[in-house]
Amino acid sequence: MIVFSSLARHLDRTPLKSWARSVQDQFNRHFDTGHGDLPRWMNAVQQMPQLKLEHYELSERLELSGPCSDEQRQLLDSALRGLHPWRKGPFDLFGVHVDTEWRSDWKWERVAPHLNLAGKRVLDVGCGNGYYMWRMLGAGARTLVGVDPNWLFFCQFHAIKKFLPQAPVWHLPFALEDLPPKLEGFDTVFSMGVLYHRKSPIDHLLALKDCLLPGGELVLETLVVEGDEQQVLVPGDRYAQMRNVWFLPSVAALMLWLRRAGFRNVRCVDESITTIEEQRSTDWMQWQSLESFLDPNDHSLTVEGLPAPRRAVILADKPR
Repeated sequence: MIVFSSLARHLDRTPLKSWARSVQDQFNRHFDTGHGDLPRWMNAVQQMPQLKLEHYELSERLELSGPCSDEQRQLLDSALRGLHPWRKGPFDLFGVHVDTEWRSDWKWERVAPHLNLAGKRVLDVGCGNGYYMWRMLGAGARTLVGVDPNWLFFCQFHAIKKFLPQAPVWHLPFALEDLPPKLEGFDTVFSMGVLYHRKSPIDHLLALKDCLLPGGELVLETLVVEGDEQQVLVPGDRYAQMRNVWFLPSVAALMLWLRRAGFRNVRCVDESITTIEEQRSTDWMQWQSLESFLDPNDHSLTVEGLPAPRRAVILADKPR
């Protein structure tokens, strides 16, 4: 069983004190109704060899290193492959290169220059396997809490946390809706790759704002389309073979939504087209990926004939 007493201690003198003390009971309830594969995934984490971490790099890349024999490296590789598929990364772990579906390091390189996370208390909504939280720690964040209800991602996170047990980084297998209303305890809140999965995007923006301290900053990354303030794409049954995609606004429309939700100083810091080099099938994610979801004759379109994935990063401030 995962214990969250360290999170409660870490947040004891913050506005999140009461909530942090309730996390363990909330986790226990979620664990009791966890995914059917959860025992197998947790066993994979437990099968990882005991290795001595001598050096780690989180700023320029995510790399852990230390003494590791060929036999131990084979055991580590086998255990990590028991957590397939690996979506976000890459990770270099004691000589094992986990070549994930997404080159998440490329996105981080586009986002990081616009951030100041030094000493910040950060919430990452839809944190996946925690890749970005480790990079945020490398950027100087003081406290990192991620929420994502996917139990496989939770176990992938703990495969890394096993070697950095004292790091102030916690993954909670919760949805944003599982957090208390008006939490107002974080300096920075990230929502990357979540908004287009929400049936009510404005409610999502308001919920993110409620997690921020007054004066806090939102980092929002999502799929967008080209167009003016009134341009919003509502896909039919699927978008790039994904069923749960609801709204793809233009950057101008998204910025308007944020202002209507009460944010200030709204600015777009990056807009880019997702390429088949950035998102692709690998030995660590062997299922179909972006190339299979695009028109084979025209990569500017999805297989449904819609504009191909374009992503933007918007920063916005909560008023003081």
